[in-house]
Amino acid sequence: MSKQLLIYEKAVALSKEKHSKWSVEVGDSFAFAAQVNSVPLMAAEFGAAAADYSIVFVRGEDETYVPTVVLGLQQNQNVFVDDQQHWTASYIPAFVRRYPFVFALSEDKKTFTLCIDEAFAGFNQSNRGQKLFEKNGEPSKYVGDLLRFLQDFESEFVKTRSFTANLDELELLEPMHAQISSQTGEKTTLTGFYCVNREKLRNLSGKSLARLSATGELELAYLHLFSLKNFQELQRRSAQLPNEREAVAQG
Repeated sequence: MSKQLLIYEKAVALSKEKHSKWSVEVGDSFAFAAQVNSVPLMAAEFGAAAADYSIVFVRGEDETYVPTVVLGLQQNQNVFVDDQQHWTASYIPAFVRRYPFVFALSEDKKTFTLCIDEAFAGFNQSNRGQKLFEKNGEPSKYVGDLLRFLQDFESEFVKTRSFTANLDELELLEPMHAQISSQTGEKTTLTGFYCVNREKLRNLSGKSLARLSATGELELAYLHLFSLKNFQELQRRSAQLPNEREAVAQG
């Protein structure tokens, strides 16, 4: 799997001095994610995401593991965004839903700053969509709701790191690969991700199983394993892409 591609082109801190007259029109276009082949997933999303996507684990530069949903089999390919830029799966990962907003962490890792991608097409000064600030300079209700959503996201991030750390401690994660066949019969191998070893999970001690069960993490591990069947759906969707779209993805 390729390295996670960022969907943010020009993220800047949101401020009343600079953005008091700006609005955001989100709409239903996911063009910003059309060339992203994987995004991080929070543990709380496993139940909803497992029905549509394959959930795997990617090892970061800091040696920690990040749950990730696979959106495409080629670099720059997202088979869940159609030609009209609509998302075609029933569940949309929170990482995608929070766009064009994101929290930036300060260098001392104590403060979060709300940022917006100024390159987002719906970011405007024409009063389209939701205003960001009231006339008195206070954040709008829309921004307040957004802040709560992002705060919940960061809280879930901490829980998710604990989950993957426990999997790592129990030595349950191992490198995996998926073999993909093209329409012409050519076979390629998708690598760079990790999965739970089902046999090791089954053979854990009673104490370890009880610990995972008490935190809900045993269910998460099995949801991950259940989701791997969706690689077949991923391949089916990929095979149905027009040739010119496949060429872009492979380029």
